[in-house]
Order: sequence, then C-alpha cells, then structure tokens
Amino acid sequence: MKSLLTILLLVISNVFMTLAWYGHLKFKEYPWFAKLGLLAIILISWGLAFFEYIFQVPANKIGFRGNGGPFTLFQLKILQEVITLIVFTVFAILLFKNESFRWNHLVAFIFLVLAVVFVFWNKDQLH
Repeated sequence: MKSLLTILLLVISNVFMTLAWYGHLKFKEYPWFAKLGLLAIILISWGLAFFEYIFQVPANKIGFRGNGGPFTLFQLKILQEVITLIVFTVFAILLFKNESFRWNHLVAFIFLVLAVVFVFWNKDQLH
C-alpha cells in the first residue's frame, strides 16, 4: 500500500512540477498571460511548485525505508526521475504539437527503465 501511495503522490507532484517548469511556455497563447513579465511568470511557477512540494515531501516521507516505507533513498530518486520523464512526455506530446517523440527518446527511456530495474535488483538475486 505504501508503495502505491508513494508512486501516486510522486505522479501528482510531477504533474505540478512539469506545469511549473514548462507550463509558462504556453502562456504566449493566452492574451492575458502573454503580457506578463519574467518576474510574474517566476511567481506563478513558484506557486505551482508549492503544490509539487505538498505531494513530493509526503511521498518521500511515506516511501523512505528509514521511515518504515518500502524504498531506499536511491530507489526513490530513480522512481522520481522516471515518473518525471513519463509525465513530461505526456505533457509535451499533448500540449506542444510542434514537439515529436523520436526513436532516440525511446532508447533513452529504455535505458532509464533499465536503471529502475538495476536499482531494485537485490544483490542476493545475482547468485
């Protein structure tokens, strides 16, 4: 249960993170947002990042083995990175029609999935 809750919270966190980091790139399509200066965009992104942390911090606290969770610190980080790329890819494909997902992106993702496999690979399984 803690595994699923941790992953769910990381997904939600990463949705907010992706919006904070890249959502403002779509602002020029909306007249009111197009007029905003850099400081206003930073503040809006910072506000979105606040919600990222509302989900990220509990995900790490619940998921961390040192707190009774199922994941080591390295496992949490690798999971977070892969979730980030999945969320980003969906975001980029749906909202940025001029971006395309290419074969080299797929190969990079395969290597990241392999990173997940290796980080969860128990040393006792190597025998």
